[in-house]
Amino acid sequence: MAVTIAQLIVWLIVGALAGSLAGFAITGRLSGLGRWMNLGLGLVGALIGGAVFRCFNIWPGLNSISISLRDIVAAFLGALVFLVILRIVQSRR
Repeated sequence: MAVTIAQLIVWLIVGALAGSLAGFAITGRLSGLGRWMNLGLGLVGALIGGAVFRCFNIWPGLNSISISLRDIVAAFLGALVFLVILRIVQSRR
């Protein structure tokens, strides 16, 4: 499957928005975890959220090329799941 420029741009925008929201939710600061950490967090969250939503067939149609609220919600929830898992792993070390 080839990734188009449009898909890459949408993925980066959704990832940046979701990562910023998750960073703000965790830290309480407007800057969140920083520009690049927010972007990375949002991209990982988009992968996790998309996989979970597809697995449970919640909000079908997440694979369309558009920036919608459901895409941002899925990425945001995925980012929060990733942060929780990361905190659990870090606390066990």
